[in-house]
Amino acid sequence: MANCQRKSFWVGTPEIYFAKAIDNSRLVKVEDPRRAREMRHFSIALCCLFLLVMTYAWQHFKAIEYGYQIESLKMQRDSTVEMNRELHLEDASLRNPERIDLMARKLGLQSPQAGQVMRLDTSADGGAPVMASVTPISVISAR
Repeated sequence: MANCQRKSFWVGTPEIYFAKAIDNSRLVKVEDPRRAREMRHFSIALCCLFLLVMTYAWQHFKAIEYGYQIESLKMQRDSTVEMNRELHLEDASLRNPERIDLMARKLGLQSPQAGQVMRLDTSADGGAPVMASVTPISVISAR
């Protein structure tokens, strides 16, 4: 047991701290004009940066909003075009002369007699206005 030396936990002398009350009430802070100017410049630069970032963000979000509006209007236009196409098809089917003739016969109507139908010829004047005229037309009631 020749090498059996124990190291001490305490190395050196203990340090003792004493609390000392310091009275700074008589100190007066001197205004540094250079520091104030630097802080003013920094504040202005920070405000400019903030405004630039906010302007960019506003434009970005407005562009996104307008994109959504455009897509919504495109979908509305497509549905309107489809509805218009369906209405044209329905109009064409309702104007079918064979269908009208069949419905008229079901209602008891007859084909017009000679002289009852008067066709106005608008192609002779080239589309010029035509003066209306009154001609007697006999009315036939079907009962």
